[in-house]
Amino acid sequence: MAKDIEVGGEFQSKDYHDPPPAPLVDAQELAKWSFYRAVIAEFIATLLFLYITVLTVIGYKNQTDPAKGGEDCGGVGILGIAWAFGGMIFILVYCTAGISGGHINPAVTFGLFLARKVSLVRAIFYMGAQCLGAICGCGLVKAFQNSYYNQYGGGANSLAEGYSTGTGLAAEIIGTFVLVYTVFSATDPKRNARDSHIPVCL
Repeated sequence: MAKDIEVGGEFQSKDYHDPPPAPLVDAQELAKWSFYRAVIAEFIATLLFLYITVLTVIGYKNQTDPAKGGEDCGGVGILGIAWAFGGMIFILVYCTAGISGGHINPAVTFGLFLARKVSLVRAIFYMGAQCLGAICGCGLVKAFQNSYYNQYGGGANSLAEGYSTGTGLAAEIIGTFVLVYTVFSATDPKRNARDSHIPVCL
């Protein structure tokens, strides 16, 4: 149903199209190859993302380990880690956006499910594939770099001195919100509309 907008004193039809909400449960998706191809894409993308980024973090920790005489100039550095994360997300979303939507994160999938952009069936399969892909990606790192993986805690984040667990949790919540908000802004049909004021877009 087209809504009218007022432009220069005249009413015109809106210049974007709101897709209908996804059905809550769409069992017909289970019979489509495109659905399984999308689930596989989410699995592979998440696997590659965790594999590359965890290896980068472990490599950085190894190169800057004081016990080995490491200094903060022999490796990729903090900026290199940021580029590894950002670059991988950029490449993987670009490669999978046309297949699965390029979620690569259960928080993104859950947010799109709440907004009725994906069905419950697709959301469950996507989140399962993403979690399994993350486990397999870290498993590959551990298989190939077992000693470094165990020595540096699997490349996991840790709180810096002076910061409480609550502060770290708040930072994670805010970061996740910004991620989901960016995805929503980038996929909003109003983004390309005339006189649009969406503040964040890719």
